[in-house]
Amino acid sequence: MAFLDQKKIRAKFPALQQEINHQPVVFFDGPGGTQVPNLVIEEMSNYLRESNANAHGAFATSIRTDQLVHSARLAMSDFLGCDRNELVFGANMTTLTFALSRAIARELKPGDEIIVTKLDHYANVSPWVALEAEGVIIRTIDLNLEDCTLDLADLKRQINQQTKLVAVGYAANAVGTINNVAEVVKIAHSVNALVFIDAVHYAPHGLIDVKALDCDFLVCSGYKFFGPHVGILYGKQEHLNRLRPYRVKPAPIGIPDCWETGTLNFEGLAGLVATINYLADLGYEISPSAENRRTAIVKAMTAIQEYEQELCKYLITGLLEIPGLTFYGIRDPKHFAWRTPTVGIRMKGQSPYAVAKALGDRGIFTWHGNFYALGLTERLGIESSGGLLRIGLVHYNTLDEIDRLLTALTEITALSVA
Repeated sequence: MAFLDQKKIRAKFPALQQEINHQPVVFFDGPGGTQVPNLVIEEMSNYLRESNANAHGAFATSIRTDQLVHSARLAMSDFLGCDRNELVFGANMTTLTFALSRAIARELKPGDEIIVTKLDHYANVSPWVALEAEGVIIRTIDLNLEDCTLDLADLKRQINQQTKLVAVGYAANAVGTINNVAEVVKIAHSVNALVFIDAVHYAPHGLIDVKALDCDFLVCSGYKFFGPHVGILYGKQEHLNRLRPYRVKPAPIGIPDCWETGTLNFEGLAGLVATINYLADLGYEISPSAENRRTAIVKAMTAIQEYEQELCKYLITGLLEIPGLTFYGIRDPKHFAWRTPTVGIRMKGQSPYAVAKALGDRGIFTWHGNFYALGLTERLGIESSGGLLRIGLVHYNTLDEIDRLLTALTEITALSVA
């Protein structure tokens, strides 16, 4: 297993010290929002105490805010491997996607096509489907039911010269599938279509390099990778310059500022910088000779991914031994490189809510429902019966916590049979 000092890591997350019924809380709710390290909380608090002012003023606290925004762009450029002027900050991924889809619609005409998938969170579906009102045709890529992977053969069948954009998730937030986004980019660019990648679920689990990937747009959310509620959009400079965002007349006209509607969440940006520095510090602990923050982030995310794959293997092996459990997604260890440690299950005779409630009463936090991946739960035929129970691990989780979960699920199964 990759070396991560769990004792040291967990000490940095104050939420992990909570207890329910004299038992430490187990946070397996990461896909809905991870916990945050002390550093993030402190920097957000420090900003509000010492620098709380709007931007572009001629006084000290406003100047500090301008410097903070600059630092946030530099931090996210190191995280994503892009230029700082290719980054747009917003309220969240959904809001940014709707804003971009409206701007892209200015270039579209009736009969143009956009491709979405049945695997995605609907924040990467509904903003594009809304363009049907402009005469745009929406096509949907199917999935392989046996392992909840994207059907790339279906993409190749449906893509054509009228395709203007392909919207796809880097990883599926409901079942953990990591899509072959590099292949999607290659297929889309072969017909000169743009590619929009939702990396919200993938960001806490693996390294992102937008330049190597050559995607046109990519979006993520600080709340899902150990930070505050801040949405981040990457767009190639050529696209951000060409497209016309919806903006108020006095707002800046240069990129990336012209894309940032209204006042930014400055305290959130302070937390975002701290989040990136937390990950970089983890990388420096693993490799003290790392020459810069980007290199340190690469080390950290590589170690996180290796560690989480071992957790995932342990979790899935245990889940598959529980009677009456139905497992959705990739289960073959040979293919675990193509999944995050997020799994979707159902228990025979019990709704996902009932199981989540029973686990929650034991201090084990999981999610139930469709997680806005409505196309997936409908395709699996489980939407009307409550969707899935989702168990999501991140790098602050441990094997001991997985053992608690497996024991609890076994007990819940036995009680339902009795």
